[in-house]
Amino acid sequence: MKFKGKMQRKSTKEKQISSLKIAMLGHKRIPSREGGIEVVVEELSTRMVEKGHHVTCYNRKGHHVAGAKFDTEHRKNYKGVRCVDVLTVNCRGLAAVTASISASLRAALGNYDIVHVHAEGPAWMCWLPKLLGKKVIVTIHGLDHQRAKWGKFASFSIRTGEKNAVRFADEIIVLSSSVQQYFLNTYGRKTNFIPNGVGRKLSRPADRITGEWGLERGSYLLYLGRIVPEKGIHYLINAFKKTDTDKKLVIAGGSSDTDAYMEQLRTLAGGDSRILFTGFVQGRLKHELFSNAYLYVLPSDLEGMPLSLLEAMSYGNCCLVSDIPECTEVVEDKAVTFQKSDTADLHKKLQQLCGNPQQVKQYQDEAADFICRKYSWEDVVNRTVALYRRG
Repeated sequence: MKFKGKMQRKSTKEKQISSLKIAMLGHKRIPSREGGIEVVVEELSTRMVEKGHHVTCYNRKGHHVAGAKFDTEHRKNYKGVRCVDVLTVNCRGLAAVTASISASLRAALGNYDIVHVHAEGPAWMCWLPKLLGKKVIVTIHGLDHQRAKWGKFASFSIRTGEKNAVRFADEIIVLSSSVQQYFLNTYGRKTNFIPNGVGRKLSRPADRITGEWGLERGSYLLYLGRIVPEKGIHYLINAFKKTDTDKKLVIAGGSSDTDAYMEQLRTLAGGDSRILFTGFVQGRLKHELFSNAYLYVLPSDLEGMPLSLLEAMSYGNCCLVSDIPECTEVVEDKAVTFQKSDTADLHKKLQQLCGNPQQVKQYQDEAADFICRKYSWEDVVNRTVALYRRG
């Protein structure tokens, strides 16, 4: 009996040792589809809780980036993840900064083994939890200072976050080999390549999208993501307007920070009745759009690791993507590429695919199996936790 008691105490002690207390910050909020970072934080945190870890996510207050009508109830607990709203000045330019400061302060003062910061901007405060003895992990979701939407001050602040990550973070995670090489060449800093994951999706028949917009299976080309300049949607509209096809072009997504780019795109599309803007979509509408597209197009100039591309392929879509490394590393030879920023080459590939349904079908048949084998959330979580425990 004494032996059994010792074994039980040992088992309990081992479980306590194996459980980590983790703080996540840098995202807007979970659950949310406002951007790829929010999806990543939700997947990591909920799966880590399932493995017995204790995770707190520091969420921003304020409205959904696509507008107040998409606001959801702020929760204190989501699938076992503790959710804490932090002080946020809800106006453009200050929301991210104030939320990062308050979240970093609370994480630094909290009882955590790991503070995991997501994105370059929030990383400018990563010195604080490090100063107070926490192990700090920073995930670089993309080289954010290169994005066209930022002004000089914002770009400088984000670049400072990148430098602070290099200086203070115990470990840095990157999502592509090109960004890994950037950190090595620029700072001499070694990083850890852990890509995003994706799960296999069930295809949904066209129902609500037919009633809402008259869309049927195979009747449209799709872009679904944030409406920001670095996504290159203006190239897609210009190329599509020259394409001889009866199919529609669906632009699905909401603006980020400002509607200026959206208005520019609407003006650019003017006069072509085949081009449809749906606004921000989620839930059933998003599933149906991904499930029934003829072709998914991602014409980005800049990416971290495009979750929308992983999702599109997981639904079995034929994809046409720009030839930036962050896209080509993902698709390998299982998608069609065009030369980045080249409207003429994009038009050529659009016309080729619209006129060749057999080629499209071939890519569709291979996409889901390929992408789900290559990028597993289970593998991503296991590798991330192993990094938490390193050293």
